[in-house]
Amino acid sequence: MHIPDGYLGPETYIALFLIMIPIWLYASYRLNKELRSKQVPYLALAAAFSFVIMMINVPAPGGGTGHAVGAALIGIVLGPWAAVVSITVALVIQALVFGDGGITCIGANCFNMAVVMPFSAYIIYRLISGGSPVTSKLRLAGAALAAYVSLVLAAGAAALEFGLQPILHPATAGQFMYMPYGLGVTIPVMLGEHLFLGLIEAAVTVFVFAYLVRTDPGMLAPKKAKTAAGAQNIVTQA
Repeated sequence: MHIPDGYLGPETYIALFLIMIPIWLYASYRLNKELRSKQVPYLALAAAFSFVIMMINVPAPGGGTGHAVGAALIGIVLGPWAAVVSITVALVIQALVFGDGGITCIGANCFNMAVVMPFSAYIIYRLISGGSPVTSKLRLAGAALAAYVSLVLAAGAAALEFGLQPILHPATAGQFMYMPYGLGVTIPVMLGEHLFLGLIEAAVTVFVFAYLVRTDPGMLAPKKAKTAAGAQNIVTQA
């Protein structure tokens, strides 16, 4: 899903950079304001976790390769704004150091994997899990479905960005400057591959989520619920 240089025209990648700038700024503000002290080390671990699993490519149907991202898990555990920062760090390092994803497409790749994925996963997970206990199987199922759907949605966003290029930049003398395939090709190809790769994303998410439930369920408890519980204890003691 990492978009290389030369696949998107300037109208697309500049627009996505401009969209990401306020998102990055607000994400930093939210983290400074809301991230619990216990979670701060997890933010660095989240970036490292995402970086590592994105470097592990597996064969996909049709002859291509793909990878898990980890954005859904980070969005669920630390919140989507924390995921924006941690996934962005991983993507920037990959682009600048390893050439995995284009430098001009950092904004596009961050939009797809650091915004679309964690926010959609967070919403889906919350809708499914509701107010169920942290150890509930419903939360595990919600995490799995959120991971699967969010990866497919991110792939759909990338497919849309690819498919718009022949419209924005028609061929000149029979040659396309950027991605030559339209939406009729990019959408079924990207979605077809990631309907399979979503299973890997879901499996990774469920494995780590289940581990956290066993070892540190407090990481998965909503902040508001813990605050309310603490306030109740203070009133009781008084």
